[in-house]
Amino acid sequence: MADPTFEEIAAALYAGPPEAFVSSRKARAESVDDRELATRIRALRKPSVAAWVVNVFAQERAGQLGEALQLAAELREAQDDLDAPALAKLGRERRALTRHLAEMAAELAGSRGEKITPATREAVEGSISAAFFATAAAGAVASGRLARAIEPSASTEDIRDAVAGEIPELESVPQRPPDELQARRLRRDAERQLASVEKEHKAAERELTMRDAALQELQTRATDLARSVAELEAQLAKTRAEAERVGEELPQAKERQADARQQAKAAAGAVTHAQKSLDEL
Repeated sequence: MADPTFEEIAAALYAGPPEAFVSSRKARAESVDDRELATRIRALRKPSVAAWVVNVFAQERAGQLGEALQLAAELREAQDDLDAPALAKLGRERRALTRHLAEMAAELAGSRGEKITPATREAVEGSISAAFFATAAAGAVASGRLARAIEPSASTEDIRDAVAGEIPELESVPQRPPDELQARRLRRDAERQLASVEKEHKAAERELTMRDAALQELQTRATDLARSVAELEAQLAKTRAEAERVGEELPQAKERQADARQQAKAAAGAVTHAQKSLDEL
């Protein structure tokens, strides 16, 4: 049977009773024959309470944490293709899952007799949340060898400094069956395609409604103009007939006017003559 590795020894110490860490570390270092390994064991930092809670959860509930971290990796892969509303929904679901995992970790630690303060719970939630955003943080949390809590904004260097030993690759995290992953991706693609065509359909329906209204307005306008044209044409025909009648009557009216002028002139002459005759009397 192969001797345990440094990482395996560190994981066992980091998930053991916090109050016994120093004595356990000393005893473990003294139990190994490899002087270099013993030196590394003695150099292990005592984990913070929040880190210990995360370590216990990572080792005792590896399956649940592994499923969550695998889902986180899939969500990181998918989020580049999501729109703002979908990203907002994804963020809410991620926060809810993070809180749930942190509560489970705190309950597990409490069952071991450790009192978990609100500040510790917050630090635990922050470490799990970090695992949802960065692959390195996910590996650090899954390792069960955190010496201190990590934050979602932590750099890769900060994350490496918070872990005893090497950060494991996430291939060690339980994977979903390939067929299920493919089905999830196909369904996600189909849902995006459906959302896209539904959006286009709604846009086309709005455009059709606008075009129907515009056509109805034009048809009503055309009917009104046709009616106006008919009325104007009838008025024009009537005016032309009246103009033709007046044109026909105009020569006779001019003759009668000339006759009347002659009569008026003759009558004026008669009046002048009569007035003269009267004046002579």
